[in-house]
Formats: sequence, C-alpha cells, structure tokens
Amino acid sequence: MDGSINGKGSLRFVKSNNSISFKKYIIYYLTLIFTSFLCFKSFNEINLKDIYIYGTNFISKEEIIKNSSLILPKKLILIKTKFHEKELKENLSLKNISIKRQLFPFGLNLFLETREPVASAEFIKNDATIRGFVDAEGFFIYKKFAILQKDLHSELRIIGWKKIYREVISKIIKAYKDDKDLEVIFISKEGFLVLEEKTFKKIYLGNQAEKIDLQLKLLFELKEQLKDKDLFEKIENLDLTDINNPIIKVFKP
Repeated sequence: MDGSINGKGSLRFVKSNNSISFKKYIIYYLTLIFTSFLCFKSFNEINLKDIYIYGTNFISKEEIIKNSSLILPKKLILIKTKFHEKELKENLSLKNISIKRQLFPFGLNLFLETREPVASAEFIKNDATIRGFVDAEGFFIYKKFAILQKDLHSELRIIGWKKIYREVISKIIKAYKDDKDLEVIFISKEGFLVLEEKTFKKIYLGNQAEKIDLQLKLLFELKEQLKDKDLFEKIENLDLTDINNPIIKVFKP
C-alpha cells in the first residue's frame, strides 16, 4: 500500500516537472521569437513619414533633415541619436532635444525644447547680416526658428553677436532685467563692447570680458549715486574700460 502511494506521488512529481519544463520551453521559444522580431524590425528603414516631432509646431520634418546630416531612408538601428541631437541643437537654436528610436509604433521621436527670445540680435557671416534673437542666456536664435508668442518686452538690440560673448551678453541682459534703460549691446569685430542706454548714453566696457561682473556692479553703483536728473541729461558717456578709474564725460556748452 505504501509503495502504491509512493508510486503515484512519483508519477505526479514527474508530470509536474514535465509541465514546468514545457512551460519554460514555451516561454523561451516565445521570447526568442519576440526578440528576433524586434531585432528584425530595428533594421527596417526610417522614412520622412516615420519622424514624429513633439514640443513645437514651428519646426518641420523637412527642417530637421535640412539641418542635420541624417539621410533618409536609413535603418532605424543605424541612426546616431546623440550625434544628431548635438547638431540639431546647434543648427536649430534649441534649448534641448532628445531623439528616441521606437519600434511600436515604428518611428523616430524628436522631443524639442525651444528658446524664448528676449531681444533682437544680428551678426555678420560671410559679408551677410544674419538677423534673429537671443534668449536670456545669450544664445542666438535664428529668425525662422524663433517662436514669438507675443511682442518682445524690450527694444534691446544686440549688434555684432559673438558666440564667445554669449555669457557676457547674458550677464548684461540679466543685470538690466529690472532697468529699462538699455537699448543696444554693440560688439565690434575686435570684441570691443559698448552699451547704449538712456542714462549714461554710451558706456565703454572694452574687450575685457573677464571683468564684466565688476563693471556691471560699478555701473549700477554710479547710477545710484548720480540720481540727479539734471546731471544725467548732461552726461555724454561713461568709460569703464579701467574699473579703477571710471570716467564720466559731461557735455559743456
């Protein structure tokens, strides 16, 4: 009797093991098929219709192709997302971009974050004037990629924008955030910086970018000290090229 019970128990144990092995085989087989399918699908070619843009309606698929080295059709798995992110961020004046490959639904997803213009700007390239805008961080935004939800808050213009002066431009814009005096930031070909504003008319800062923090601090200290409007009307310019010896030129009739 004991042997009979043990035999039935052994039989159930064998059946149970066979069932588990069969389930494992099915799972393994299905996983292999699914993995093979995904691998095969990743080698499918991307076309223009398979590109999806999120975050803005102002940049088209055609602009994406035009401003990148991506050539279509191209196999999804071979697309260098990080490389294209870098070149599109630069060429389209974007604040941020993320490119993701996607198998279901099949396509290439682009998530774009645009910059907010705060002032108009221009620079010379190959004897041609390139016009656009800058954001609060001093980044140049090409006119055709600028999203103007409404008119700019200020009439500030940056003439002679240079990439190496981006941080300097940003510091000046932020320093004048609550002061509506600033009208022009001018940067010469040699990098000489001049501000045009309502109080001091012209402010010469020179080409010492590393001293911009001290120059701006001194500038607003002088504004605070010279609150006499009659005096401001007589001022022609302020020279801050030497922060140890600021010079105010006053008109003498």
